[in-house]
Amino acid sequence: MRALSSLRWKIALTTTMVCCMVAAALGILVHNVVARQMVGEVRKAADTELDHALGHYEYGTAHGDVNVVFDPADLPRPLRELVAAGQTGSMVGLQQGKPVMWAAGPADDKVVAVWLPFGATRERLRDVDAAILASAVLAAGVVALAGLFLANRISRRLTATAAVARRISAGDLDARVNFPSDSGSRDEVRDVAHALDSMAASLQGRLEAEKRFTADVAHELRTPLTGSLAAAALLPEGRPKEMINNRLKALHLLTEDLLEISRLESGVERADLARVELGRAVERAVAGAAAGAGAVTATGPAASVRVVRDAEVLTDRRRLDRILTNLLVNAGKHGRPPVEVTVEGPVVVVRDHGPGYPPELIEQGPQRFRTGDPGRGRGHGLGLTIVMGQAAVLEIAVSFTNAPDGGAVTTLRLPVGRLAEGN
Repeated sequence: MRALSSLRWKIALTTTMVCCMVAAALGILVHNVVARQMVGEVRKAADTELDHALGHYEYGTAHGDVNVVFDPADLPRPLRELVAAGQTGSMVGLQQGKPVMWAAGPADDKVVAVWLPFGATRERLRDVDAAILASAVLAAGVVALAGLFLANRISRRLTATAAVARRISAGDLDARVNFPSDSGSRDEVRDVAHALDSMAASLQGRLEAEKRFTADVAHELRTPLTGSLAAAALLPEGRPKEMINNRLKALHLLTEDLLEISRLESGVERADLARVELGRAVERAVAGAAAGAGAVTATGPAASVRVVRDAEVLTDRRRLDRILTNLLVNAGKHGRPPVEVTVEGPVVVVRDHGPGYPPELIEQGPQRFRTGDPGRGRGHGLGLTIVMGQAAVLEIAVSFTNAPDGGAVTTLRLPVGRLAEGN
């Protein structure tokens, strides 16, 4: 938002600066033209008076004009030097402290000079400059307001487009900009918005097709798997039966995980909230996972629980158990002991001492059927995906990091604000 606001002001300031530069250039041009014309009129009158004065001096008659003087002390030095060279000329100067237009020429060894008042002309020039400046300021203000208005329109539409893009990246594929189409004009912002809407619609269609395919496959596999498990139970005891049962159970768990992911992604799951003491809930979840051999590795015992500070939260205990069980199973499969679970207020941290999470998982989050670094072991990548789905239902913030001295660290932050809503 701040960047877009900055863009709005940059557009407005750029428009204003360009307007000021154009106004300044036009003002200087108008000033020069008007000044040349007004000063030229006064200079022409002074030259005429000088010609009359020189004519009267030549014929020895009096000019009869008090503005004619001989060798005046106030005559500007450049004009005096011009007359000394035998030429006539005129320029603006002072006469008794007042601005005048001097015109002077040689007469024998004297300087004949006439002067005309220039104060009124200078005032007129100042009035013209003031009018030019006022017009420039007014034009700059109008252009600045117009530029700010147009920039604000662009900024609002860009802000709306950016907000929709953030919603889409957060998973809200129903978000659309929905700018009205206008076939009579071309608008790049509208084109970007329409492209974003088209991309979101295409992405939503593909994801929905993938979800339907996953759910359909899981549903179709469920029935034959159940029958296969029942049939395998009738086999005679021995190694072949054990191998068949292990493979069928693994496939059955995979099917159930796919069905759970499908339900989570459909957005129909709702949490059954209750007041829970977090420390005791975590201890029970870890004990349950250990009883099911989910958190026990081949080289170490079950996870240890340390409650630094307990907290009472509103959550769905069943879903919280599912999250913790999956994290412990993941640590048992891909990490190394000891596996440590720490509760500090509404924050739960699960850590192992294995090779840690791969960089792409930390940056992009868990993805189905991708386990990342081979050092983390083999799997389908569904456990952490279910963790993220169940955490979204419970509004739990989940972060994946690696400890500085090695090991994967998963942090769960339960929303403390939910406690006030339950009071």
